[in-house]
Amino acid sequence: MKRWNGWGDTTRHSHLPTGADVFLETRVGKATPPKDATLNQVVASVPNTRLSAHPLIKTDPQDRLMHARGQSFPDWHALRTGQIGVFPDGVAYPVSDEDVKALIAYAKQTGVKLIPYGGGTSVVGHINPQPSDQPVLTVDMGRMNRLLSLDANTRHATFGAGIAGPDLEAMLRAQGFTLGHYPQSFEYSTLGGWIAARSSGQQSLHYGRIEQLFAGGRMESPLGTLDMPSFPASAAGPDLRQWVLGSEGRMGIITQATVRISPQPEVDEFRAVFFPDFESGIAAAREIVQAKLPLSMLRFSTAIETETNLALAGKRRLINLLEDVLSTQGIKDKKTMFIFGVTGDKALARLTVKTVHSIAGRYGGVHLRIGKIFGGQWRKNRFHTPYLRNTLWEQGYAVDTVETATDWTNTPTLITLMERALHTALADMGEKVHVFTHLSHLYPYGTSIYTTYVFRIAPTPDETMRRWELLKSAVSRAIVDNGGTISHQHGVGYDHMPYLPTEKGELGIKAIQSALTFFDPDGMMNPNKLV
Repeated sequence: MKRWNGWGDTTRHSHLPTGADVFLETRVGKATPPKDATLNQVVASVPNTRLSAHPLIKTDPQDRLMHARGQSFPDWHALRTGQIGVFPDGVAYPVSDEDVKALIAYAKQTGVKLIPYGGGTSVVGHINPQPSDQPVLTVDMGRMNRLLSLDANTRHATFGAGIAGPDLEAMLRAQGFTLGHYPQSFEYSTLGGWIAARSSGQQSLHYGRIEQLFAGGRMESPLGTLDMPSFPASAAGPDLRQWVLGSEGRMGIITQATVRISPQPEVDEFRAVFFPDFESGIAAAREIVQAKLPLSMLRFSTAIETETNLALAGKRRLINLLEDVLSTQGIKDKKTMFIFGVTGDKALARLTVKTVHSIAGRYGGVHLRIGKIFGGQWRKNRFHTPYLRNTLWEQGYAVDTVETATDWTNTPTLITLMERALHTALADMGEKVHVFTHLSHLYPYGTSIYTTYVFRIAPTPDETMRRWELLKSAVSRAIVDNGGTISHQHGVGYDHMPYLPTEKGELGIKAIQSALTFFDPDGMMNPNKLV
């Protein structure tokens, strides 16, 4: 069963290894576990619905609670404290395009606001109802989850947009194919959500981001149906797919999506290399990605993140062995970990691994036999990491992330400024923040920066939110004022909306607003998100 107030399945748990509590206390301070609201308490606070009856709509209080919030820090805080604020008035579960059209017609006739809902994994407030005098209806697309067609010749597959990542991959695997799109939210996020938020999967270096994989599809809008046919390429004016990509439910509801699929690879493995410091590692990483080798993933952690990951990983004997061996190579306290993925033909994969090791070696990088073990452990746990958030909250620690992208020249400076903004945001109140960063997606021309920060939950809910607001605003301002995009992969939603004008400019914001108004002239689709 899906957790109502945290991440993931209720049967899965993440445990802190021995020594992790001391590690956290040293860097953040001793924490006090919070007292969370119970499910019964929160369900009892759900107000009466304002919707008129409709056969596709459920108004059960628990259904409405389960669709009220996503996975951002403010969402977690609201769910854990019971201070939800606004609930949707109902939840609809369409099973066809005709159902979606009927719901849009119902909303137009009754003055209802619509929020498209995929897997509920948004970390920037995409799915949250805003205060409104008009009723709010959440449209859960999870039952529109079938494989509609697959053409092995064109390597195109068409799905209902509500299909979740594991189901999509299982259906493709049964016919020898893969999409290869693996965001960290893969366990629950959906194809339609990936498109609406311009998602990036962990192996996008090989398979491409969702904008490369999205070949066409269908969106039902208040103005009508937008069909986007699939072509290998086209010069027939502006690409309509680009209007829909990143539209965040403001134009309409994506109901079908055709994606470009690939055969199952012969090899799909991950390996780790260790560098003596950040400077040598980032230089090697840049040369490796600019060599345009057939890699599927490159991920490079700073020294602090490397230390944190090893401290929270458990497996003390393996890590002691690693540190002993690296020490003989002169790699000690400032060590950084670089993980790379090779995907595809077996012979080409062997050559690629050899080339990566050769480039890394010129910068002092060391690859060991156990490097493959560390790569395998990363793969095994890559969708399990968010579960640690549940455990840390219950220990009294809050965790959030922020991500951006910038060019290679600016990358070291921006990391420094982001981390400094987070370290100093709570200094006036005497609170410490543990901050660590990795480069999550690498490109020949730049990289994405993914920073995690851990801070103590305060004695009162209001004070906890104030701490987060100070942290989020400080680091977001550091990003947009210093050459970074406000989002590389999480989208804009509600939380990033104040920072978008800095990136797009006045004319750009007006152009976006004009497109949204064309498809949704009455402003009924997911209001107060994106712009």
